[in-house]
Amino acid sequence: MRLSGIKTVRNLSLQIGSLKLANPIIAASGCFGYGVEYADAIDLSGLGGIVTKGLFLNEREGHPPERIVETPSGMLNAIGLQGIGVHRFIEEKLPELRRLGAVTIVNICGSTVNEYVELARILSDVEGIAAIELNISCPNIKKGGITFGCNLNGTYDVVHAVRNATSLPVIPKLTPNVTDVASFARASEEAGADAVSLVNTFLAMMIDVETRRPQLSNIVGGLSGPAIRPIAVRMIYECYTAVKIPIIGMGGISNTRDALEFMIAGATAIQIGTASFIDPFIFNKLLKGLDEYMDRHKLPSLSDLVGTIDTTAHEKQWISS
Repeated sequence: MRLSGIKTVRNLSLQIGSLKLANPIIAASGCFGYGVEYADAIDLSGLGGIVTKGLFLNEREGHPPERIVETPSGMLNAIGLQGIGVHRFIEEKLPELRRLGAVTIVNICGSTVNEYVELARILSDVEGIAAIELNISCPNIKKGGITFGCNLNGTYDVVHAVRNATSLPVIPKLTPNVTDVASFARASEEAGADAVSLVNTFLAMMIDVETRRPQLSNIVGGLSGPAIRPIAVRMIYECYTAVKIPIIGMGGISNTRDALEFMIAGATAIQIGTASFIDPFIFNKLLKGLDEYMDRHKLPSLSDLVGTIDTTAHEKQWISS
């Protein structure tokens, strides 16, 4: 069964830099393959966008098994950014994504600033790319990626370099594995980012107590799923108060209430990752739920919802105590 798009009553469209999305529901990188894998089940043109699996300049094998472990209310993974590389993506996957009408955001990865820049230049010269998401936050590789995302100067340098290399919207994907994520959002904004997306996975570990060995071949991996959602919401709120550029929120969203929580905290759009493994039809359910909520609360557009958290009473109570 292929699930087509739904008709909504309210205006769910939004703008991120020069990127216009029909709705705020985006399929997250890593959990949605290259998008074409879901085409028989989901109308890709009905999504706000899809973010591809991370791409390096060249093909990459990733880590050996075991690479995924289920955890209470979540999942631990250390895939190691296995991928086909940017050139094979352009030749083999992008034509089909164009045919299907997908709004394609390409997640790019690098070991050096120059590699990010070269990827951005290559993608800028092909038709069908809507934006670039900079993966500077993957915890599962030893060189590049999170090395930039955990250093303010590194974050600024790679975002600034990519910004100068492309006219496409640039969206750094931030790591939660820092003490002050808002400072990294500010560094991204100062470097010219059109938006930021957060959060990537939390660095975590599981041990087989019988063998006393790590359950992942990489020893540590990234934790995702509902277990991380309240922390991700807090980080969205912190970044919303720190920057003026749009925020794309993610981290354990599995139903409409979760999506609303992120948006009220300050997210302009949201990405769905781990939940799509459990329910590949979750995207349309979320669209329907958002539409019904906006109708119930008489909200004409999504911009009327974003960042509307009311902390006044709590702040007064804190001051009086």
